[in-house]
Amino acid sequence: QLPTGLYKKVLVILHDSVLPYMNEPTLMMDFLTVAYGIGGAISLLALNGLFILIHQHNLEYPDFYKKLYSLLDPSIYHVKYRARFFHLTDLFLSSSHLPAYLVAAFIKRLARLALTAPPEALLMIIPFICNLFRRHPACRLLVHRPGGPADMSEDPYVMEEEEPSQSRALESSLWEIQSLQSHYHPDVAKAAAVLNQSLSEMEDDISGLLELSAYELFDKEVKKMAVDVPLEFEQVRGLFGKKNDIFAEHFSLD
Repeated sequence: QLPTGLYKKVLVILHDSVLPYMNEPTLMMDFLTVAYGIGGAISLLALNGLFILIHQHNLEYPDFYKKLYSLLDPSIYHVKYRARFFHLTDLFLSSSHLPAYLVAAFIKRLARLALTAPPEALLMIIPFICNLFRRHPACRLLVHRPGGPADMSEDPYVMEEEEPSQSRALESSLWEIQSLQSHYHPDVAKAAAVLNQSLSEMEDDISGLLELSAYELFDKEVKKMAVDVPLEFEQVRGLFGKKNDIFAEHFSLD
């Protein structure tokens, strides 16, 4: 048992400062699988090391995707290690051999959590979901299902289900993204509207969006130049703007 702070310090550097220099990196299997099962930020940080062992050293982890699915909670869009987590999740979901029910479960959970996510996270997760549709065309029925559920009360998807295969995601539709088309931030609404059209074959590059911050979004809006913004349909006359008001006879606006 290690203190939480020490776990984080070790896991942050393990994948690039320790594993490449070990004669037998597989000796770290037990440590990483235990860390992956702890939950929270420690599980997110353990993903890097596990990815190397799975990809390069043939580590078999039967419940890997089930655990990855369970890590998706409302805090995932706010944590310090968000960019690292979604970069690796993107890699893990890139295989075309993954079953449609599994990918659909990830899409639905990400979309449901997106309803309460900040704009900077939404501008990353919407292209992320679009890329999953491009890789797994069988999941596109979530977008094109006619007569799908109109809101959460009618949705057959079971958010609380820990097993992706039992979540009934493939029976649902992606009404969450349709809701985001009315988002208060215009960039988010524009990004969500992409699913109303046919998706291009080329995947979106999300690498530049993984670390997008609220400050960058705010700074971008502040620097926009507003030109010829219409404020009134009728020209103002008189003190209070009414044509036949008594004040219009005695006061004028210069």
